[in-house]
Amino acid sequence: MITNDSNILRFRHGIYDEICKLAFDDNLNEETTEELIRKLIPGPKPEYRCCIYKEREIVRQRIRLVLGKDTNESELHGGNIVQVIEAACDECPISSYSVTSNCRFCLGRPCKENCKFGAISEGEVRMRIDYKKCKECGMCAKACPFQAIVHLERPCKRSCPVDAISYDEHGFCRIKNEVCVRCGHCIHSCPFGAISSKTDLVNVIKAIKSDKKVIAMCAPATEGQYGANINMNAIRIALKKLGFDDMVDVSLGGDLTAYFESKEWIEAKKENKKMTTSCCPAFVNMLKKQFEDIYKNNMSETVSPMCATSRLLKAQYKDCITVFIGPCIAKKSEAHEFDIKGNADYVLTFGEFSAMLRSQNIKFEEINEEIQEGSIYGKNFATSSGVAKAVLECIKEQGESIDDIKYVNASGSDCKKCLLLMKAGKFPEDFLEGMMCEGGCVGGPSKHLADMDIRKAREALLSKADDRKVYDNIKKYPLDKFSMKRE
Repeated sequence: MITNDSNILRFRHGIYDEICKLAFDDNLNEETTEELIRKLIPGPKPEYRCCIYKEREIVRQRIRLVLGKDTNESELHGGNIVQVIEAACDECPISSYSVTSNCRFCLGRPCKENCKFGAISEGEVRMRIDYKKCKECGMCAKACPFQAIVHLERPCKRSCPVDAISYDEHGFCRIKNEVCVRCGHCIHSCPFGAISSKTDLVNVIKAIKSDKKVIAMCAPATEGQYGANINMNAIRIALKKLGFDDMVDVSLGGDLTAYFESKEWIEAKKENKKMTTSCCPAFVNMLKKQFEDIYKNNMSETVSPMCATSRLLKAQYKDCITVFIGPCIAKKSEAHEFDIKGNADYVLTFGEFSAMLRSQNIKFEEINEEIQEGSIYGKNFATSSGVAKAVLECIKEQGESIDDIKYVNASGSDCKKCLLLMKAGKFPEDFLEGMMCEGGCVGGPSKHLADMDIRKAREALLSKADDRKVYDNIKKYPLDKFSMKRE
């Protein structure tokens, strides 16, 4: 699939590939990274920007992110895993309002008359806006009879579901850390590749080269990402070739979360208490930052499938290192910013995992033999309404009725609308399943294929799953050896 940011992805992933090679060869240092910068930007003429020095600075900041560092020493990042590469963020228009060639230079000058800040004056052939005076109120655009003044909203700001993007006086994008939910939607929306995230690539490579037991945990959204012919067993074999000791399908963690959350739903229904799910870390971030009362009083206390799987593995294998692989940027936030014991040690996106494979010339092989660790309900945690349906199944398995249970599965911007209703006491349903990505985790920012291709491949792979029940699937594990509570 060719997307709007395909060229950016090729360049970004090319840097991932080279850093992975250096890390696997134990040859990653300041000298080799500087050599890599000059290899990627040889000069003497620039290819993307105004000069090779700017291009090299962009690569230098990208490498810092790959190494898990901030792009620079500035305190603006505030520990956010999503960061702005300033050297790449200077091509977007600074102004939000602009006068187009549709301006008729009309005699009434309604735009000028309606501007309260004296920001509009006559130019040579059309009206002009003094951007130092403009307060971006939009009154000029509303007043123009020819609709000649347009509102230009930057793609990063337009894609953000929580309005966490702003700009400084120089026009550089700024991420409001106190608002940002780490969903990563802005990353792929930027046409200049100026927003990216820190990675755990080097730390993961160091871990698998150590004497520690390192286990990969693949998100339920993994099935279908690499086509209908690449099943979870094929992915496990590829991971072992990379040096991982084993791989576990996090749909098993989905079963664990669904079962323990169902107990909360049953009690909440008896108490006539509204409740939200807690699987999506971006949704949890939104609750913590914008709906603190709901976070404290209405959110499920059960850990996410990622954390559940990690705790299970750490209960079975003392001192093992767990690495989550999935389409989610916010999972990095959950692993590194949430204070939850026993959670995943590291998180890789599909793009980062693919870079590791390429760096070692490892390709997926078609494997006929399939493995299944989670129920079909745990597997469907990856899609919108999958969590709620899994919880309802667990309620039924406990002999309780689900006839009068009402729930809403919200994704994207609908999450905030539902939370506002809940805050105002006007949310009519019993439970809210919240996911910040449209369609659920399969629509995450690091998905590997186009939506339709993923959907078709998932349908083919999931059609081979058996019909095991959730509790029957998890009761064989040492559930008494670890906690499923967030705190």
